[in-house]
Parts: sequence; C-alpha cells; structure tokens
Amino acid sequence: MEEEITFTATLDKEQVPTSIAEALKDPKWRRAVEEEICALKKNATWTVTDLPQGKTVVRCKWIFPVKYNSNGSIQRYKARLVARGFTQTYGIDFTETFAPVAKLYTVRVLLSLVVNCDWQLHQLDVKNAFLNGKLEEEVYMKLPPGLKSVEGSNKVCKLNKSLYGLKQSPRAWFERFTKVILKNSYKQSLADHTLFIKVTSTNKKAILIVYVDDIILTGDDEEEISNLKKLLNIEFETKDLGKLRYFLGMEVARSKERPVINQRKYVLDLLKETGFLGCKPTDTPMEANLRFNKEDGSLEDREKFQRLVGKLIYLSLTRPNIAFPINVISQHMTNPTEKHMAAANRILNWAGDLTEKRSTSGYYTFVWGNLTTWRSKKQSVVSRSSAEAEFRALVLGICEGIWLLKLLKELDTNQEDHFEVLCDNQSAIQIAKNPVQHDRTKHVEIDRHFIADQVNKKTATLSYIPSEGQIADILTKALPKPIFNKFLFKLGLYNVYPPS
Repeated sequence: MEEEITFTATLDKEQVPTSIAEALKDPKWRRAVEEEICALKKNATWTVTDLPQGKTVVRCKWIFPVKYNSNGSIQRYKARLVARGFTQTYGIDFTETFAPVAKLYTVRVLLSLVVNCDWQLHQLDVKNAFLNGKLEEEVYMKLPPGLKSVEGSNKVCKLNKSLYGLKQSPRAWFERFTKVILKNSYKQSLADHTLFIKVTSTNKKAILIVYVDDIILTGDDEEEISNLKKLLNIEFETKDLGKLRYFLGMEVARSKERPVINQRKYVLDLLKETGFLGCKPTDTPMEANLRFNKEDGSLEDREKFQRLVGKLIYLSLTRPNIAFPINVISQHMTNPTEKHMAAANRILNWAGDLTEKRSTSGYYTFVWGNLTTWRSKKQSVVSRSSAEAEFRALVLGICEGIWLLKLLKELDTNQEDHFEVLCDNQSAIQIAKNPVQHDRTKHVEIDRHFIADQVNKKTATLSYIPSEGQIADILTKALPKPIFNKFLFKLGLYNVYPPS
C-alpha cells in the first residue's frame, strides 16, 4: 500500500502549461509540441490549402496532459492538438456523433470481478487514437498555434483524418476499433457497448473495456491478453502502462484485500481552487435539518456555484456518501442562493426542501459483497405516501439489478439469475405481493405490475430490513454523525490516507 500512496503523491507535483505560449518556453513541453506536430504530419492528418468560398472554419487549441508509468514516475509529457468542436455546424461539418465512453458502473463491476477471481488489471494508452478514424465530412481548421507560418493569409488545414475535439472523431475512431476487435473473435456487450469479451473453449476469459483512448484489460487468459496487446499495438500504436493505477482522474490502489478507488488529486485540486485547502473538515457532508426556501435571496456569482456543483458531481463517482447532498443542491442550479453556496462549500447539504415535496429515491448495489453502483435521484412526481415513494425507488433498484444480471451473464461469471432487494417499508413489500389493494396502488399500478412480474419470475426477491440497518438512507436523508459513520463502514468506505 505504501507504493500506491507514493504513486498518488507524485500526481500532485507536476504543473502543466495553461497556454501554448507558456509551453513553448519550457524545453520539455516544447519538445512535446514538436512531437505532436510531427505525428500529425506523418499521419497526413491535414492538407494546407486555401479556404473554399462558403466554407466555415473550425478553431483549435493545445492541451497538455502528463502520462504516468505504473510505478508513478512520469512516462512522458504529452501535447495534444484538439479542435474546438463546439464551433462546428450540424449538417455541414458533421452528421452523426458517438462517444466510446465506458459506463463507470461497468468498470466497478469489473473491479469486483477482478477481486473475487484474483485477476490482474492492465492498462493501455492509444497514441493519437482519434487520428485512426477516417473523416467522411469535409472539415477545415485554422492553422494550429505553433505551426510554422505558411504563406497566404487565407491558408487553412483541410482535415483528412479525425482529430480530438471534432464532434465526429469519437465515432470514427470507435468504428475502426470495433471492427478490429470483433474480427478477432471478441463479442461486444449489449449492456455496455464499450465492453468486449472473449471466452475460449476451456472457459478462459479475456475482457477489454475502452474509455475514449484508455483501455483496460483483464481476465484469466494471460496468453490471449498478451496477444491482444500486440495486436492493438500493430493496429493503433499503443503504450503499455502496466498495472492499472490511474484512470479518468481516479487513482486505483490495491491492498491485499481489494482494489481501492479514490480521487485524492482531484479533491486536492478542487480544495486549492476554492481556497479550502487546509480547512478543518466537518463531521458530515451536510448539516442536519437544513432548510431552503425561495426567500433566501439570489447568489451574485451563479456560474461559480454551477462550476463547483459540476465538479462535485464528478467527485461522487467514488464518494457515494455525498451523492444525496449533491442531488439536492444540483436542483438549484438556475437560481442558487448564498445558502446553497454555503451548503456546497460544506460538501454538501441535504434539504427537507420547503419549496418541494417530492421524495428522493436511493439505492446501492453489491456484487459479490463489493459496492458497485449507487444512485440518489429526486422523484418526478409527488408521492401520496411513504409506501408509494418506496415503490418508485424499488423500480429504480430492480431495473439496476436487471442490468447487472445482463452484464454478469455476458461476462460468463456463473452468477445466479436472481438478486435480493432489501426494503425497509413493509407496506411497499405487501403491496408488491398483494394485487387487491386497489386504493393504495392505483397511483403506482404500472410500477406495481413491473415489480410483481419480476418477483413472480423470481428475478427479484423482496426482503424486509429494519430502518436502522438500511444503508440506502445515506442517499435519501441527512443522518446524525454516529449513524452516518456506521453506514460508511458498512459500505466499505474508508480513508486510504488516514492522518499520521
């Protein structure tokens, strides 16, 4: 575990340029820019030409990510030229779009599978992934900053290959990637189209999941995984980053018992940006019994609040303990108040909102004892009773369970074809099993039929759990510190970096 902490500590040190002018002053970043331009030219990404009359031009910019080795050392400084796709016009510069983005729920299910099967996690980085896609549309781009000047004031780049930032680039890249993978006897998941699985006649598995240009490999067929790495390197030029350590801003550490996902660097950057680095932490992410109303007054800097909430939403990918408070304050994005900002700064709040009477649905799912998915969502209509509100929450949870069963079946895990749902409302369970209670069910008839159908097919089993043991309450209400901490322990959440 010390090795993992050392790795994540290195993520805080490196500062990246904020502009091309700043990058060109630093030798290592200037080399990165020159390497990127050489790669683009070698790939024949564009042809410098005059802008035809009546054609629009797309702007571009540079970004500067740092790539890391599996031991935490810096693998390379990467300069990437990206098109400003938001300046494209639908029907002229692009038609169809698609982003090959893996569901993070699927990634967490894979992590649970890896733990229970004692598999290794491998990570690959595809160099200039989007340059592998062929453009079908005619797209012109301004000359990139840093490119040696070309005579003629109206010169532009006519793009021959897709480029990061173009709206159609992800689609073009993923189409070619999918053809290569399917050609090599992999099957594409229906539960998540970015997941590919290959099962041999001896029941050995190789599993691949892709998130844009980041690839995760796992399974017990090490020979196939090795062959797949070679194939991908030939087809797309990849970099083997070794064991999975850092993925989408999330650090993956592995103890003897389990892999641990955290966003330590993301949190530190967020605290530094908001001026809260070094502040004394609060006992809970929200103040109990906090109330909002429309008379609290407007917040002057609404965009600041919106940016903060957006970043906190991303933080909830690994922090289910703040999912409910984020759900609440995100409902006030259009007209936030100082009180909302204070609640967001607390990370975060919970409201028995005076301006809203709709209930909140919340659920957790566990696969082989490991927490994999969760959700906190405000219900779209006002419930007439707690049983009715619970019913709507049950539908969400059962739908999630059905999706997980589908995914696990595709992964060929020998998983049982049913799951258990723990509910702390006995009335809701009775309604699900008793079709005669017309007055109590007429407002949720469709939901009741759906739940009853899954119960009758033995896909889902409804079981009662006392409220004091219902950990999903952390997603639907503010809890006192003792109960809050008890539920965190049951969820398997703990501090990877406890104070020394």
